Amino acid sequence: MMRNIINAALSMVIQRHMQSKPEEAEHKLQRLERVLLRIDAMIEEAEGRHITSQAMLRRLELLRQGMYGGHYMLDTFRCSNHGGGGRVVVLPHQFRATKRLLMSPVNEYESYLQNTMLDADSLTKLEKVLHGLEALISDMKKFAVLLGGYPRICRQPYSAYLILDKVMFGRQMEMETVRNFLLRADAAGDGNPGVLPIVGGARVGKSTLVEHVCLDERVRDHFRFIIFLSSDDLGVGNMSALRDNGVIKHQDLTATLQGRSLAVIELTRDMEEETWRRLYSSAASRMGQGSKIIITSRSEKIVALGTTQALRLNPLPQEAFWYFFKTLAFGSANPDDQPNLTSLVMEIAMLLNRMIFRANIIANLLRTNQNALFWQRTLQCLRDYTDKHLCKYGEHPSDLISKSQPVYTWSMVKSQNVVEVCNIYEKPSPYHDLPKLRVQEFMTERVIGHGKFDMVLWRSSIPPCNAYVVSCVAESSRCSKANKKRPRPAGGLM
Repeated sequence: MMRNIINAALSMVIQRHMQSKPEEAEHKLQRLERVLLRIDAMIEEAEGRHITSQAMLRRLELLRQGMYGGHYMLDTFRCSNHGGGGRVVVLPHQFRATKRLLMSPVNEYESYLQNTMLDADSLTKLEKVLHGLEALISDMKKFAVLLGGYPRICRQPYSAYLILDKVMFGRQMEMETVRNFLLRADAAGDGNPGVLPIVGGARVGKSTLVEHVCLDERVRDHFRFIIFLSSDDLGVGNMSALRDNGVIKHQDLTATLQGRSLAVIELTRDMEEETWRRLYSSAASRMGQGSKIIITSRSEKIVALGTTQALRLNPLPQEAFWYFFKTLAFGSANPDDQPNLTSLVMEIAMLLNRMIFRANIIANLLRTNQNALFWQRTLQCLRDYTDKHLCKYGEHPSDLISKSQPVYTWSMVKSQNVVEVCNIYEKPSPYHDLPKLRVQEFMTERVIGHGKFDMVLWRSSIPPCNAYVVSCVAESSRCSKANKKRPRPAGGLM
């Protein structure tokens, strides 16, 4: 009798809980959608105007960060139940759980409550994001009014993915930091050139960032001479001689010899202290008052060479990376119309480990084949590819690539060979002698025989418009070194 009474009471509690939680979550998600629409509209308006105020730009960056976080939260909830018509499931397997609880001891109800608390935590996070965005947009009323005072930027309308494909995404504040360094007067006032170190991992966007800043008309008007130098150009340690070795990006032929100059030094290895001392001494005597130097490197050692605080480039936050990748993958299609594909692409984005050039490759592959079966195959290949690198090396393949260590490729084409990537190198535009094989063709249709070969990994459409080429070697899976410790299925490391 007592057990029946307890079960009846639990049934009433659970039924009320089941009815209230999904409705509460759906209401909050609808509020979040409305707030994001307002933020999206405000950002679109701001990006269409030529804003010069640093305070306004910082506020715009806050809006962007809020937008990325809001869309990430919204898509996470929607993808949790992509098969349920878009409605959120806050309590997983609730109907089966209710039936089981009515026939089970009380301790199973305690376990059920623990699972419910996990979903309650998700609702709490949703509520926190929602309140944060509502507070953010309420603080932006003055920002919206002030936007009207800035001139519009004339541009042709494009789909969002076409815009993202032609701009450096997510680095607006970093570009402003570099631009401010270049345009402001040196605080020391000793006439020596200021030095800004930029540190970041492989292919995180150091060269692209500097290239974008140097294309700015304000920067070009400020400097009469802009030259890009590599590690191989530094042996002479003399600025006048370096003009013959480096790549001149901008030159005002009417300038005097003592005009302001900008030197961008891209280091692929550590610089000897004596080399830097000679180079800087030459720069101080020859570059002219107000000149600047930017040094980019993967090594933290260049931080000590700076006359100002170093700028560190890190991979994009997951929320921003997800917004970027989803936009490119769907192209002009509406993700809301295909919740099953949104769920697949969200897991793919997690496996890419926030690496932009990999995102461009996979997004292009998905955008040209928008069907669920193809996206599921892509996801499975990436899962296997990632898991096998983690099992063998204990590291994500993106981390191995950033350290210039060999990795294996994956392909949807069955083959008896495995393909190892030995090297990734860049070829500047204009391109000469690029391999005919493209990575998309390799992944989806081409069977590779034994031996060495090169293929084009990605051609960037934003300055400096480099092409990324990979040198590979294909060998039988039976004689592959990768199989000495762990067997590998046909078709290579997928």
